[in-house]
Amino acid sequence: MTDVTDVSDIAARYGLEPLPVEGGLFRRTWAGPPDATGRPAGSAIIALFAAADDLFSAMHRLPIDEVWHFYRGDPLELLLLDPDGGTRVETLGPDRVQLTVPAGTWMGAQVVPGGRWTLCGTTMAPGFVPADYEGGEAGELCARYPAAAERIRALCRPGGESRLSEHG
Repeated sequence: MTDVTDVSDIAARYGLEPLPVEGGLFRRTWAGPPDATGRPAGSAIIALFAAADDLFSAMHRLPIDEVWHFYRGDPLELLLLDPDGGTRVETLGPDRVQLTVPAGTWMGAQVVPGGRWTLCGTTMAPGFVPADYEGGEAGELCARYPAAAERIRALCRPGGESRLSEHG
């Protein structure tokens, strides 16, 4: 297998497209059979984040646990804001290849400083539906989690509090 180190080459190799609202590039790779409401039993995506081109995962939260998996590239830092007010930064990478973000936790992710790109994936069970996505608004999150305000601002986009159309 040829070593691929260019973001556009990686995106082409895995068939990744821009992920609206949240950011990064992605492709849904699996959705389990739907229940009576249309929610899949589970879902999985491949995602690519990069230091360049604003390819980070904007602050958002989901009502279901999300398991993150590291595949290739540089480590990824996840800012996690707990419902009880706690904040922490977790690193997903060669030393920690899997991380579960509990339901209701605000999260945002970016390639570690000095890194170029991260190829990772996420899995959810039950699966993701667009109504699950709640984007974060910088002012509200900074007021609730002032100790993490600088990181929050770096991981929010204008209009990021919008709902997502289709995703993992």
